[in-house]
Amino acid sequence: MSAHPPLPNPCRVAVVGATGYGGAELLRHLLVHPAVQVTKLVAKDNIGKRLDQVHLSLGGLTDLLVEDLTPEQLAPHADLVFVGLPHKVSAVVVAQFVDAGKAVIDLSGDYRLLDKDEYAKYYEAVHPLPARLGTFVYGLPEVNRAAIANARHIASPGCFATAITLALLPFADAGLLQGRVQVTAMTGSSGSGANPALGTHHPLRAQTLRAYKPLTHQHVPEIEQNLRLAGARELALDFVPVSAPLVRGILTTCYFEVGTGVDVAQLAGLQGRYFEGDKLVRVLGDRLPEVNAVAGSMYAELAVTVGKEVRDGFRTVVAHSAIDNLIKGGAGQAIQSMNLMLGVDEYTGLLAPSQWP
Repeated sequence: MSAHPPLPNPCRVAVVGATGYGGAELLRHLLVHPAVQVTKLVAKDNIGKRLDQVHLSLGGLTDLLVEDLTPEQLAPHADLVFVGLPHKVSAVVVAQFVDAGKAVIDLSGDYRLLDKDEYAKYYEAVHPLPARLGTFVYGLPEVNRAAIANARHIASPGCFATAITLALLPFADAGLLQGRVQVTAMTGSSGSGANPALGTHHPLRAQTLRAYKPLTHQHVPEIEQNLRLAGARELALDFVPVSAPLVRGILTTCYFEVGTGVDVAQLAGLQGRYFEGDKLVRVLGDRLPEVNAVAGSMYAELAVTVGKEVRDGFRTVVAHSAIDNLIKGGAGQAIQSMNLMLGVDEYTGLLAPSQWP
């Protein structure tokens, strides 16, 4: 049983970081959610504006204005707070909500890792509250459903981490992930946030492909942590993210090797068996994942390619995945965690398919 008092239904919810793309996706779902009352919109920009003046698609859904509130000012108005602030900024703000007795879902990377040294290495900053690492439940519902349902403090996964972890989890769980794993993942421009910068602004990337943060991306230790906890051994992830000329979506290609003693049919069926019953994970058999099939939705597509050629006693396996970075890799996944915390059907408001075309 949960050690926490149940959250009320409807639950009073506030969004901190309401003017970013993640905030827009949170509010697109929360404002029509049957178990939620959105009470406050908080940001450092667009103060005093109506929500539809910031996010044009959300017109008519609320009369709330964007406010600049401290955690102390906001706390009396919410039972649960979504915090969509940048890493390094989020840690202290989130801790203030925790200390005020609020349920919190943090969409930054500040509480995902267990090791403060890994945080310092990949986020290039000393964690301001290292004693609190490990006190949040990692919000990947496909792995941590029971823990999320009984939690009040959630560290929601990163977008790349979600896509890569889902692709590789079945193989880690089966004890087949060992040694080096090489990953290339392409991502859309919305992952860089609402404020344009050189190299991330869409007009500058719309007709090009560009690798960035090769082998140093901050999601590397998060992915390694997930896979080691699932059963990977002596794991080392070589990850190269690629800036792609699209707005939404992540497409991942993950390479690893297995010995020839592993049955090919077993490899081909692992993802399907692992995610059996997960309504938001589609394991494909007739095609490979693609972004168009999941963009704008909460669905993840997975597939596996098993190499036919054996080299030096090993066979190459490729695990593929595609997700929407803002929904399955961000706001929608956080709402799935919220549903579990509220005790409602975890898929409430999340089953709409992608648009096509």
